[in-house]
Amino acid sequence: MISADKWRENGKEEENGGKSDLLCLVSGPSGQMTWIRGGPMSLNTENILEAIDNSLVRLHTDYIDVYQIHWPDRYVPMFGETEYDPSRQYSSVPIEEQLDALGRAVDAGKIRYIGLSNETPYGLMKFLEHAKSTGLRPKVVSLQNSYNLLCRTFDLGLAECCHHERISMLAYSPMAMGILSGKYYLPGGGPSDARMNLYQGKYSEGESRYYLSSAILKSAVQAYANIAVKHGLTPASLAIAFVLRHPLLASALFGATKPCQLSEVLEASKVNLTEDILVELNEVHATYTNPCP
Repeated sequence: MISADKWRENGKEEENGGKSDLLCLVSGPSGQMTWIRGGPMSLNTENILEAIDNSLVRLHTDYIDVYQIHWPDRYVPMFGETEYDPSRQYSSVPIEEQLDALGRAVDAGKIRYIGLSNETPYGLMKFLEHAKSTGLRPKVVSLQNSYNLLCRTFDLGLAECCHHERISMLAYSPMAMGILSGKYYLPGGGPSDARMNLYQGKYSEGESRYYLSSAILKSAVQAYANIAVKHGLTPASLAIAFVLRHPLLASALFGATKPCQLSEVLEASKVNLTEDILVELNEVHATYTNPCP
């Protein structure tokens, strides 16, 4: 995770003796992840409190700085879906109950701050509305959503919400699961140990968003890679640097399995994206708009 100074600027950090902030998430309904509490069916009080207690035990800590809901306990278009279908709504745990459970954990000193992930503008504002009406403090302070050159949907509505409500963005997949490195379009489809090759056919959520055989996606990745080469950068460093410049960013979350990958990512913190580079990036975005929503 590469951090920006916005976390401190937005008043989200307390003095903690130099200890690094600890962030954890509770997973909502999932038919696939059966290894998480037997496959969590909902974000009800029992599931949330059990997840918090289990995290404290596993991490050998007394409290968690930021505790986030990993994805909504209601139907929302996610992971490649772009249109909302009212008929797909299912019975879900009320936001009030989720907040009440998190509030109990705050009052007990088990967590300090609350965050959301994979949320929509509607969901974010409903959480804030209920938190305000019930007097829950602290309110939501972070939103962890996908953000990268191939997915700028955060800027279509969530950015305005976060700006006015003083909520920091935690950007996951700044490299679009490694696709922006260009490695999956090398001869042979890239390294066999690359994540999307290693788990091909086993990770439907990732594959539904990052559809490698898409001609539009391939063209977008190549266009961004060409800009990187033109300006003496690696595609990975360009991709990370773009995310780091977002004014609402607190941290960019990334995964590196090799030292060379980590070096490229860290180099991004030194990259200065000039106005010329930004113009070129925006031209590509206008041509290939959010191919991985």
